[in-house]
Amino acid sequence: MFRHILVPTDGSKLSEKAVKQAVRLAKQLGARMTALHVMPKFHPSTYQMELLQMTVGDYEESRQDHASQFLRYAERAARVAGIDCEGRNVVSDHPYKEIVKAAQKYGCDLILMASHGRRGIEGILLGSETQKVLTHSHVPVLVYR
Repeated sequence: MFRHILVPTDGSKLSEKAVKQAVRLAKQLGARMTALHVMPKFHPSTYQMELLQMTVGDYEESRQDHASQFLRYAERAARVAGIDCEGRNVVSDHPYKEIVKAAQKYGCDLILMASHGRRGIEGILLGSETQKVLTHSHVPVLVYR
C-alpha cells in the first residue's frame, strides 16, 4: 500500500486537520511522512498591504518563521504518533508545481492535502491548488475536506 505520504500545509485550520488525518493514515499503514510548505516569492507590488512596507529580508525572515511553525506542527503530530516525518519548505509562486515535484523528488506514493474549496466565480477565476495537483500529479491524491 502507501509507504510515504506527502502532506502539503499552509498552516490553515483545514490544513492542520489534513495533517492529523495524514498522521492517522500513516500510523495505520506503517508509512512515513514528508510535510511541505510552499512560500510565495516576495512581490513588492501586491494586494497584501503589509508587504509594501517590508524589505526582502524582512519578508524572508517572516515567511521562514511561518514555514517553521507550520512544519513543526506536522513534525510534532507525527512524532507523538511514532511516525517518521521530515519537514521541507520551498519558495515558489506555483505551489501545485512544487507539490507535484516534491512527491516525485522524495519518492512519495500518496499526496494527502486539504481542499480549501473555492466556489463560484472565485473558483473559476483563481482555480484551486488542490485541483491543479489533482490534474498534474502522477501520484494518487487524497483530498481532505
